[in-house]
Amino acid sequence: MNRTLTIILLFFCLTTVWAQEGLPRVYDESVNPLTQIDQAVRRASQEDKFVVCQVGGNWCPWCLRFADFAAKDSTISQVIQDNFIYIHVNYNPRKQDNPELARALMQRLGNPARFGFPVFVVLDQQGHVLHTQDSSFLEEGKGYNQEKVLRFFQCWTPKATKP
Repeated sequence: MNRTLTIILLFFCLTTVWAQEGLPRVYDESVNPLTQIDQAVRRASQEDKFVVCQVGGNWCPWCLRFADFAAKDSTISQVIQDNFIYIHVNYNPRKQDNPELARALMQRLGNPARFGFPVFVVLDQQGHVLHTQDSSFLEEGKGYNQEKVLRFFQCWTPKATKP
């Protein structure tokens, strides 16, 4: 029984390592996420943009896949650059050195962890949550669907949300 559990655990660990191999680590684990969000909101206000928080971590293969996908797809990266301050907000539900900070982060963003990771939270120029996007609706196979991702971003630009 113990041997079977060890083999299963080893399989999942190796799968995670293989899935992340070759992808850049985009989450800065040393940054206070609340400060990171405050700085992004200030910048968004100055630049007439919204903030997109990609919440997840370097531990999450799907998080790293999305970051890589968004960076390499020129159409999507242009929409992001033109309309958003896009930040990678580090959150690790299994490793919380500071549970009060983790709780405050989740409260600030409207408890997005319920959707899994990565999860995208769109903030307006005052830092209010406009939308939380479950990333599973953007997936296709072992990656992301360009049309769905583009639609998500285009529907939440400052111009698109104005009456």
